[in-house]
Amino acid sequence: MEKNVAIFIDADNAPASKVDAIYNQLASYGRATIRRAYGDWTKANLKPWLELLNEHAITPVMQQALTTNKNASDIALVIDAMDVMYEGKISAVALVSSDCDFAPLATRLRASGIEVFGFGERKAPQAFTAACSKFFYLDVNAEPKMQVANVESDAISKPLSMQELKSNTSLINLLRNAISAHDDDDGWAPLGPVGSHINNQTSFDQSNYGFKKLVQLFEAIDLFEVRRVGTDSKRVEVRDRRAAKHKK
Repeated sequence: MEKNVAIFIDADNAPASKVDAIYNQLASYGRATIRRAYGDWTKANLKPWLELLNEHAITPVMQQALTTNKNASDIALVIDAMDVMYEGKISAVALVSSDCDFAPLATRLRASGIEVFGFGERKAPQAFTAACSKFFYLDVNAEPKMQVANVESDAISKPLSMQELKSNTSLINLLRNAISAHDDDDGWAPLGPVGSHINNQTSFDQSNYGFKKLVQLFEAIDLFEVRRVGTDSKRVEVRDRRAAKHKK
């Protein structure tokens, strides 16, 4: 049965040029039955969004800032998302923003059994990305893709370099901990359980690093070893190179 998805867009903190990529990604999860974008539509910086609203059947929600310290759009978005949650007709919510203010909302929605897909730029704080079931970065490609494309080609960016991957300590620790949780006496761990362990980490998606498959990510980092075993060589195992050194 197709899932119903609600899309809530914080227009002040989301690039209009990525709307197609967002829709293409969500198409694999369900049907977007609610599509709303929030902002003060009298502002010039929201003109790119205004030009796309009708084309993508997005309902604009007008919110003028009441004070200089409070974001009325954020408050309206949160209220609407909570209303949708209580109605019980939505299986998943997409929050399009790079604002940390939505972390509590994502946490509350997930506690009610609703999947939360976050979309934002790399400046999005970890508190928000970690609160989502999955988080997709919108600024991984240098040029925005506005054409209709399949989900994979639009969601996968150019792979990060090995040095960029190695310098990401959070990523390396995540991979090492997943291997450690499932490795044998020689340090080898089957990729399947390792992948399941990693998927339990809410903000992880290998496509954010430019790889379609998890094994490709491991192969791109020389801190890990990858081998294929079995008569058909289809079973993949991974190992932290530090474990290999300890065995010598």
